[in-house]
Amino acid sequence: MSQPRRTPRHRAWAVLALPAALCVLAACSAGPAASGGDAAAPGRDASPSPSGPPGTLFDDFHYSGVDDPALAAHGWEVRTGGGGPGIKDTWGTDGAGFPSDTTAQGGTVLRLRSSTDGTEQGTEQVEVQTTGTNFFTGTYAARIHLSDEPSSGRDGDHVVQTFFPISPADSSENYSELDFEYLPNGGWGSVGPQLDNVSWYKADPPDRVSHSLKRALGGWHTMVITAMDGKVTYSLDGKDLFTSSGTYVPREKMDIHFSNWLIDLPFAGARRTWDMKVDWVYHKADEAVSTADVQKAVAGFHSAGTDYVNTVPQS
Repeated sequence: MSQPRRTPRHRAWAVLALPAALCVLAACSAGPAASGGDAAAPGRDASPSPSGPPGTLFDDFHYSGVDDPALAAHGWEVRTGGGGPGIKDTWGTDGAGFPSDTTAQGGTVLRLRSSTDGTEQGTEQVEVQTTGTNFFTGTYAARIHLSDEPSSGRDGDHVVQTFFPISPADSSENYSELDFEYLPNGGWGSVGPQLDNVSWYKADPPDRVSHSLKRALGGWHTMVITAMDGKVTYSLDGKDLFTSSGTYVPREKMDIHFSNWLIDLPFAGARRTWDMKVDWVYHKADEAVSTADVQKAVAGFHSAGTDYVNTVPQS
């Protein structure tokens, strides 16, 4: 089960936030994925036309790298600061990339690669988040590739592959956090594999409710969180897993995060790497959207050649 972030998230980032830019949407049927390979996608104009359905964020991560101006213009940051969770002060930019991927619906992915040799000095964790802090109630969705084994090196690390909206400060009086966390090898005394869903009320002292799905989930999955009408529902590939209510619902606007990190360092030795991939992310403000309708909306964006749109009101 998810543990509290015992160290505040001191944030120093690889890219400075710029105003979010928008692009043109035309809704049509889905098209096939683009060609594969590991090369980064070409960069794009950072200021496309500001139009699209209201209250919507969509991004399929079609960027050339962490230094692509469009990445910051579209409101994304790569963490390089200190703090937790996991191995303290080991956040870096090397693990973030945007390679082509034939299994991705949009042809490219956000790849988050954590690596370690079992020492603090030889460990790098990776996290990418939005900068706007303007996401509250509604639907959060992402298509994510989870890994049951390292992409290189020996298995056995207690890795956590995550998708979650969260308050910008752990000390906030209205702290809010909604987690998808996959632990292929378990952790905190659990054997794993398991997918944890956790709704938080307070970070310190920790106050949260949770549910664990005890199953190996390597591969692509559509993860959806709906936060509407006083409850939060987590679903995986269209199947509801867990619902929280009462105090365990969003109480303030949040950022959207993707991260790949290590709980501890169970053994030293040769370097190993763990990959998590994100095909696309989608948010609809103040509406509960089913998984099927999320997929229809995403198919429309892809068919129209729309890589990014953000019409969510700014805070």
